Amino acid sequence: MSVKHAISRGMELGRSALQLGILKPAGRLAAKFRGERLRVSQPSRSVQPQTFLPARYRYYRMSLSGLAAQLQSGGFRRIIGGSPRNRVVFLAFGVGLGLIEQQLEDDRKSDAACQQIQALFQKKKFDRPLKPFVSGYKLEDYVIGKQIGKGCNAAVYEAAAPFAVPRKSEKCSLVELKSNSNEDSAPSRVPCPTSYPLAVKMMWNMGAGSSSEAILNSMSQELVPATPHALEQQEGELSLNGHFGWVPKTVPAHPNVIRVYRAFTADVPLLPGAVEEYPDVLPTRLNPMGMGNNRTLFLVMKNYPCTLRQYLQVCTPSRKDGTLMALQLLEGVDHLCRQGIAHRDMKSDNILLEFDSGGCPRLVITDFGCCLADKNCGLHLPYNSRWVSRGGNACLMAPEVATAIPGPGVFIDYSKADAWAVGTICYEIFGQQNPFYCPHGLEGRSYQEMQLPALPANTPADVQLVVRLLLRRNPKKRLSARVAANMLHLSLWGGRALATLDRASLSKLGDWLLCQSAFVLLKGRGPSGSSVEADLQKCFLSNIDLEDLRTAIGFLMYGRELNSAITL
Repeated sequence: MSVKHAISRGMELGRSALQLGILKPAGRLAAKFRGERLRVSQPSRSVQPQTFLPARYRYYRMSLSGLAAQLQSGGFRRIIGGSPRNRVVFLAFGVGLGLIEQQLEDDRKSDAACQQIQALFQKKKFDRPLKPFVSGYKLEDYVIGKQIGKGCNAAVYEAAAPFAVPRKSEKCSLVELKSNSNEDSAPSRVPCPTSYPLAVKMMWNMGAGSSSEAILNSMSQELVPATPHALEQQEGELSLNGHFGWVPKTVPAHPNVIRVYRAFTADVPLLPGAVEEYPDVLPTRLNPMGMGNNRTLFLVMKNYPCTLRQYLQVCTPSRKDGTLMALQLLEGVDHLCRQGIAHRDMKSDNILLEFDSGGCPRLVITDFGCCLADKNCGLHLPYNSRWVSRGGNACLMAPEVATAIPGPGVFIDYSKADAWAVGTICYEIFGQQNPFYCPHGLEGRSYQEMQLPALPANTPADVQLVVRLLLRRNPKKRLSARVAANMLHLSLWGGRALATLDRASLSKLGDWLLCQSAFVLLKGRGPSGSSVEADLQKCFLSNIDLEDLRTAIGFLMYGRELNSAITL
């Protein structure tokens, strides 16, 4: 809005107020002091504020508790008076109202645009990596291959089934990645086919018992990323070879969160490498010295080529790929937070990786065995005893979690804990050792922000700003995953809009959002519609919020101004 236009609107408002103060007869003021209401004839009622104000100002009388009534009050007129000095003051006041009204009008338009965009993209569903199948609730339905992973609670094997055929193979072995990285600094990652599109995760059952009910109660967190049909349904009830009245909170589908396609209990088999890799957790029928139970929980998921940690050991992502990888983690964490779920074990070993058709790494968060998914407490865990589990991986535990002291009425807020862990993983993504993993590294409970090492020089400036804000000790001053993701979205695709954006107005941003929405919709119809970038843009537009955008823009503009000042 131009200054000339604002002054003209202010003059209209000031003129109406001055006419109210000057044209009213003196007898009306005297009648008011006598406690009598002046009876104004019908023709005199035409001198009212709405006669001199444009129609767009009418809402303002209601939003400011009756501005017209305030202008007509005797006390207000006595303060304003009719002197030239007071007229100038009132004119300035009117100009301010005009500017505020224009900003509110821009905000209303931008907010309406955000709501329409959000409603549109929330209806969009992401492509499923596997064709849906209706069977597979028994271990005998799968052909088990070699072991592809092992943790402290489970072993993972590749698997195949005649009813589960991948839509399109996007897998690639670590051997190929390593050979490509030796030949070229920016390797082209060509998808290679696999005969095992699935992965079966066998949980180690040490003390839960062998009944299905006991197994579910002990390992219920593993079912958080399960699909609606992961558990067999019998007579309308969810079942794991038995009926249960309670199931954990589940998370809707998201491109950066693992999906569990099937979950069932079965007898523990003697799989390849079991005696050598994990003999102690086997049941006595397989190992006389074993301490495991006869039955356990099996989870069926998509088979991914490697973990993020394995990938970073043989490859160094480019600046853009690194930014996209950090953004995917933030989008995944934000999706969990919106569902009231905290992962509580974020680390590069619990992040799986594959590649899209263009060779861009796609990340998914996995291993929900330590997650907080209680329907009653949400992201605020009652911490009344030291026996309450605070999650896994103590090295990447956020300061507010690591320093919590148990006691009556104590709660741990996990709403920004996973986002803090993502900030530490960004060091690994951009080719540097995680500062909280080093033998003499930092500790989450005691580090100071000035002790954080600088990211490599090739890291984008906006990413460096996001990481610094994610690793703030005070969670109240720390970025949420949503705001941090918005900052990277704007940095990647909103550069021109940010360059011409005024802090006092979001009208240009609203135009950019509409253009971006049209671009994503048109791009989704093409062959690259399932790419990493397209999915990220859909996530951004489906979770768009005006206040979060305003916060992200403020941080970005502040960071760029600070960098410019340092450069000068």
